[in-house]
Amino acid sequence: MELSRKSIIEDRAAFEAAGYSLPEFDHAAVLDNTVSRPEWVHFGAGNIFRAFQASVCQQLLNEGIMDTGLIAVEGYDYEIIQKSYRPHDNLSILATLKADATVEKTVIGSIVESLMLDRASETDHERLREIFDSPSLKMASFTITEKGYAVSTADGKLTPAIAADLAAGPEAAESYLGKVFGLLYERYKNGELPIAMVSMDNCSHNGDKLKAAAECFARGWAGNGLVDEGFVDYVLTSGKISFPWSMIDKITPRPDSRVEEMLAKDSIRGLESVVTSKKTWVAPFVNAEECQYLVIEDDFPNGRLPLDKGGVIYTDRETVDKVEKMKVCTCLNPLHTTLAIYGCLLGYQLISEEMKDPVLRKFVEQVGYAEGLPVVVDPGILDPKSFIDEVVNVRIPNPFMPDTPQRIACDTSQKLPIRFGGTIKAYAASDKLDVRSLKYVPLVFAGWLRYLMAVDDEGNAFELSPDPMLDELVPKMYGARLGMDAGQAGEIIDPLLTNDRIFGVNLETVGLADKVKEYFGELTSGPGAVRATLDRHV
Repeated sequence: MELSRKSIIEDRAAFEAAGYSLPEFDHAAVLDNTVSRPEWVHFGAGNIFRAFQASVCQQLLNEGIMDTGLIAVEGYDYEIIQKSYRPHDNLSILATLKADATVEKTVIGSIVESLMLDRASETDHERLREIFDSPSLKMASFTITEKGYAVSTADGKLTPAIAADLAAGPEAAESYLGKVFGLLYERYKNGELPIAMVSMDNCSHNGDKLKAAAECFARGWAGNGLVDEGFVDYVLTSGKISFPWSMIDKITPRPDSRVEEMLAKDSIRGLESVVTSKKTWVAPFVNAEECQYLVIEDDFPNGRLPLDKGGVIYTDRETVDKVEKMKVCTCLNPLHTTLAIYGCLLGYQLISEEMKDPVLRKFVEQVGYAEGLPVVVDPGILDPKSFIDEVVNVRIPNPFMPDTPQRIACDTSQKLPIRFGGTIKAYAASDKLDVRSLKYVPLVFAGWLRYLMAVDDEGNAFELSPDPMLDELVPKMYGARLGMDAGQAGEIIDPLLTNDRIFGVNLETVGLADKVKEYFGELTSGPGAVRATLDRHV
């Protein structure tokens, strides 16, 4: 067997005997419908898209609720299309790794076209123009990572690529965003057709980030006389273009060798994963957890797709914001960060293995239930306690999820103010809660400062995960060493504790600095001190 349209027809019985669920819709009819009246184009052809959005679309196609498929577009790493999509007729295998030790295997066939956002590919570029000229197009969605929406550097200056695009105009733009908004200008010229531009990236107020980028291009091109002035109004005020907020949640680690070996035993040829020249891990399969959430602001000027029939939740913007804060500030992300920091210090290689450690398990339960839940805002559509229950009892302990503390520890300096700062501010603002009563959040902060020493609990050096502030922070920790006295330890980290860019608040002002310094002194008292500190306080 092989992963191809031909094989899943001719070898259908063999696939099914091996435990695979196959597409149940008429692919030829869906392809014809999609070519003639496209409804959904998606930018960012990575793992979460194939595991989540494409799976939802397949369910709706199988049930006859939709009759057009997905168009996948990749604008960063064209090898994803060339090496993973097209050799397999745009099919992929979704390996859903369940906590009950079973694996659900599904051939995903809802992606009926794959395109490169590449002007050098005339066929692909012309097809994209045709898609954006189509009145039937309801939604362009995005999973291009938060960095993908950036138009300026940290000092507020336009990036060189964006500046060049604003001078070149929509017909010659070369950046990812420039080519996307060039297509949107095509849609404007073809009758100011409506569309929803929906970021589905895992970042706060993602629709605003996409809208800000669109505004930059529309105003920049109009100011340079490269587009009609009406394009600015079309994008920003006409009501024909929307930029809904969304919250997405599904863990999809990079292709895992154990999953690859498992699929190879099913006698399906050609499923090997590869690393592209841009260091992207791609494979004809995706491994992912079974839990998933996608909440989208109900703002679709050209009509919305019936994704709610596949488990997606449509709601208002305020509720999306509450769900996002519930997840990011209380019920999932803070727990993940806690495990990432202490997992690196204690030598763990899998997040799931950490949950077998009773002290670490209790630690994240205290961060979530004891300190987070009292200040969480209930969004109404998802119960916060039930959400944490699922995280603690099903999602994080899942032994089949190949997620590592080292991966989750990436960019922690950017995560701490969001994942913990909100909780501290809520305590400080409350007339019923005492911010100084927080015990476990300060222990997370102290653990991260101990992590910056790049020495594990046994005294062995390890490599810090990528973080944009490492060059600034690591030199401040040069004087730190295991076995130093508590006073010296406190002096080393004292200047950092007032930095609200890192912690979301000035820890000295809110009264938590001394507690962090006390914990840090304990954590650095010698080899084994991390474990001893956790045993003492958790």
